[in-house]
Amino acid sequence: MLLSGGLDSTTVATLAVREGYALTAVSVDYGQTHARELEAARAVAAALGIRQQVVEVGFFKELAWYSALTQPERFPLPGERPLELMAREIPLTYVPLRNTLFLTLGAALLESVALEAIERQGTPPGELEATLFIAANAIDYSGYPDCRPEYYRAMAETLRLGSKLGTQYGVAPRIATPLLDKRKAEIVQLAERLGAPLALTWSCYAGGTRPCGRCESCALRARGFAEAGIADPALAGP
Repeated sequence: MLLSGGLDSTTVATLAVREGYALTAVSVDYGQTHARELEAARAVAAALGIRQQVVEVGFFKELAWYSALTQPERFPLPGERPLELMAREIPLTYVPLRNTLFLTLGAALLESVALEAIERQGTPPGELEATLFIAANAIDYSGYPDCRPEYYRAMAETLRLGSKLGTQYGVAPRIATPLLDKRKAEIVQLAERLGAPLALTWSCYAGGTRPCGRCESCALRARGFAEAGIADPALAGP
């Protein structure tokens, strides 16, 4: 499970745990300015009782530098764009090929676990299911190209063709995107039903100790809770 510590990934992680998956959370430190999300990811993993691995790839921000999330001194954080514009124009909060990197990292760990099960523990390949969860959403999102269904179909085939697990053992790594076609309000409602630890989550792009309330991530989250008719527990307290 690619766990960022935000609303969506926490909902998916909770769903996977409730469905009985033996889950490992992978959280990526790529030099993002909103590193507060990594603290949230640790807290969420602990609350759900799942193993977490934090992957340090700080060099990535030097390569994916054309983004407000990796180079805020060069690119001001966009905010207060009309919601209807978010799905039509890719904003400066897009980090070049970030999800492609994340999926590759998660799939590498997933394949290692699966190959050990097959080659060292004697598990028949036909008994394995190798699933990589990601909380991508193609409805209420900021227009990112790596949040679209066609992208995940192509990436799943890439992982199959590029892995020993897929080509030698016929176990195609599956990319699970259970939130892909859900509105933010539906995600909030699902999280509430599952008992996800939403009070621990962090979605704001700006970092800090309190959400800024102005960035697009804050705006989408606020709209989701408002439409769901549920108070955001992460905003409770002083």
